[in-house]
Amino acid sequence: MTKLKLFAFMALLSLPLAVAGCSHPRPVMYVPPPPAWSAAAQQGYHDGFFAARHDIRHGLAPNLRRHPRFRNPPVPPPMLAEYRHGFRTGYQQAIHGGPGPGY
Repeated sequence: MTKLKLFAFMALLSLPLAVAGCSHPRPVMYVPPPPAWSAAAQQGYHDGFFAARHDIRHGLAPNLRRHPRFRNPPVPPPMLAEYRHGFRTGYQQAIHGGPGPGY
């Protein structure tokens, strides 16, 4: 009877490990933006990609609007839309693990 109790106790202790499963991070490869994009869009892509990597690393829910560089891009006003498009595409590429639309 004691062996059965010991087995039940050991099974109970190992249950959380069995339920937890394997949680290895999924590697994400940086794919550079298309060379036809403007310099502002390429910089936005780069910034968006690494902003998403920061969110993933810190366990934050995906939300590109929380990043100051998306809200206030470091480019002149005529290039705001291009920068934000690049930022959004880079952010999505890092979150979803594949190249964004336009490839």
